[in-house]
Amino acid sequence: MRPILIVEDERPIADLIELTLTGAGYTCEQANDGEAAADLIAERDYELAILDIMLPKIDGYELLGYLRSVGTPVIFVTAKTTLHDRVRGLNLGADDYLTKPFEPLELVARVESVLRRTGRANVVLQAFGVTLDPAARTVEQNGKPVHLSPREFELLELLMRNRGLTLYREVLYERLWGDEAFDSRPLDLCVTRLRKKLGWKNEVCTVFRVGYRLEKEGTAP
Repeated sequence: MRPILIVEDERPIADLIELTLTGAGYTCEQANDGEAAADLIAERDYELAILDIMLPKIDGYELLGYLRSVGTPVIFVTAKTTLHDRVRGLNLGADDYLTKPFEPLELVARVESVLRRTGRANVVLQAFGVTLDPAARTVEQNGKPVHLSPREFELLELLMRNRGLTLYREVLYERLWGDEAFDSRPLDLCVTRLRKKLGWKNEVCTVFRVGYRLEKEGTAP
């Protein structure tokens, strides 16, 4: 899969986006102003671009035109929050529009949604000998199939796409059950079953009073 281009002039935000997406299995490149981004777009192809609107030298709206001309999907991630701004961005051809501040889990979900709609969602996720294919909905561990329930599969996918990030129980519950009436018991039971099936006693870390995190290689006890 080709990299995702992140165009953001605030380096901490650009780094947060890159950390979030690399943890979800994507590769990324950064440009910190519109002119540098235009040079990169002219040189290579990207799977998707994440653009701020207010950029030095060339703004996000103009970059959107470059990217649309080569068929690259675009998500605006910006502090411009009015309805007029959102409508303008979408009418100009952006595939999605996310305002700052954003939740990392929502950013990954938006990226996945755009890649699915554009036929580009083919990232295979790997961690601790486990391979998860989201398109085929299969899981293997050391080459052998692992049979998971639909919710166990979705939980594993969320953890693998956000590897190294702590995911709040409430967010996980809403994504898996689609219900705002939060109840930690079914989520905790689902985590327990997943750990047992994969033999992941320490790989899925419980963050006290917060949620769960899939550790990175070399960090699990």
